[in-house]
Amino acid sequence: MTFLDSPGDTQRSARVLFINSTLVGSLFAYSAAYAQAPQTQIEEDRARLGNSTPLVEQIDPATIRDSERAQADAAEKAAGDDKLDTSGNLLGNMWGARSWMYKHGISFDIQEVDELWGNGTGGSASGNDGAGGSGTGPSYDGVTMPTLTVDTEKLFGLKGGLFNVSALQTRGRSISQDHLANFNPVSGFEADRSTRLFELWYQQSFLGGKLDVKIGQQDLDTEFLISDYASLYLNANFGWPMAPSVNLYGGGPSWPLSSPAIRIRYRPSEKFTFMFAAADDNPPGNRYNSTPIQQATGSISGYNSDPTSQTYDGANGTNFNMGTGALLMTELQYALNPQPADMSNVAKNPGLPGVYKLGGFYDTAKFADYRYNRNGGSLGAAVANATAATPQSDLTPRWDRGNWMVYGIIDQMIWRPSLTSARSVGVFVRATGNGGDRNQISFAIDAGLNLKAPFKGRDNDTIGLGWGIGRASSGLRQFDRDSQTLVQGNENHLELTYQAQVTPWMVMQPDFQYVWHPSGGAPDWTGLRRVGDEAIFGLHSSITF
Repeated sequence: MTFLDSPGDTQRSARVLFINSTLVGSLFAYSAAYAQAPQTQIEEDRARLGNSTPLVEQIDPATIRDSERAQADAAEKAAGDDKLDTSGNLLGNMWGARSWMYKHGISFDIQEVDELWGNGTGGSASGNDGAGGSGTGPSYDGVTMPTLTVDTEKLFGLKGGLFNVSALQTRGRSISQDHLANFNPVSGFEADRSTRLFELWYQQSFLGGKLDVKIGQQDLDTEFLISDYASLYLNANFGWPMAPSVNLYGGGPSWPLSSPAIRIRYRPSEKFTFMFAAADDNPPGNRYNSTPIQQATGSISGYNSDPTSQTYDGANGTNFNMGTGALLMTELQYALNPQPADMSNVAKNPGLPGVYKLGGFYDTAKFADYRYNRNGGSLGAAVANATAATPQSDLTPRWDRGNWMVYGIIDQMIWRPSLTSARSVGVFVRATGNGGDRNQISFAIDAGLNLKAPFKGRDNDTIGLGWGIGRASSGLRQFDRDSQTLVQGNENHLELTYQAQVTPWMVMQPDFQYVWHPSGGAPDWTGLRRVGDEAIFGLHSSITF
């Protein structure tokens, strides 16, 4: 854990902690008898969109887990019983152990994700091979995530309580980091190799499930900024978008990193949901090497070379950094034509469902400026003209207080042949925008078209075509001009993917992506030419043990 900057900071933090503890304590004391079993955000959106979302939402292993649990819960409700459905687990009932744990409110799952990737053209040579190779070639990455969840009502009678703890074991190499030089990785599952704690939180529901509070170590990308249709795709931008990924410290509290946080969710009706979260903004705790502009000056100003290193501080996931700033995030959701649970008995057509979201965040920390150094001069010019006699302050970015982003999301079904048909077509659009002086990305948008149940007898399969663009900020472009390097602009990426349920416990997903102007036309290892456009092929598998 990092230390706070001053005794005043310590006193303020103590007061905030006392107030938050008092608030949470009061909420727990308030009528827990009126609570009911909590519902994940994935399960809620799945129900509102009439089960037209992908079978497995590929934002991170936690959303895969929540997708599988939502599928199992739906199967149990359809069967009209409260028996545990273990058909979606490779190990089944584990010789009766799962049934016994289920009876006592305990669930244990293991998510296994494995991927093979290959780049056929473009890209850049890797620093790992001395820049002597090419930007093409194969790569493997994998993730194993065990999760233990406890329903406190079944275990000892506390209604509406849910305890969750999970861990990660990540392995392989990142093809994006080695060869592609993109704004965002081509896979949301690429991560530094480590074995670490992931989540550790408790959630309590109140008011018949309309209000719930989650407190503890958590990643926000399982609930905030989600487009459920976009979560079909493997490119990381379709999960936690590129703007917060490259603009926040270490990408913010999103997979594979998590932060101490409190999240409040209020659902006054079937159509409206309001969420608010206050989280630590810097999961790895690396204030002086966690933003891209610090990497641009790192070779001459001494910054660490890995901006999102999970092995620099808190390699085991227990850093619990609280020393840089707070990330305050809010989201308002509106469900258009939410669907009944049983479509077979509907007397009137409820209409085509959609979910519309508006949100944003504010980060209270200081961020490195792209245009100016600590002395008020041009940072880029200082880097371009650096010599052994150049003062260190000329090569250090100016620090600017605060950072923000706003976003909007549309998930809308646009066609289905009948109310009870598994087949449907859905579209999504998501846009983000923020200031340009202290961020690498100032504007980004992604959109796509999904066809659920594309073939007869393949009700749980989905095929999709998605596109996205990210715009380098004005500050980054000015830094490039001043430092006399190639000026970055827009990165475009296109993805064609097919998610197929091979067995109840295994999903396979062949994938093709094409990236134009990686990182907006960033220079390759030579510094003289831009990274070439990339044609990337992948095969993704997801297994639930």
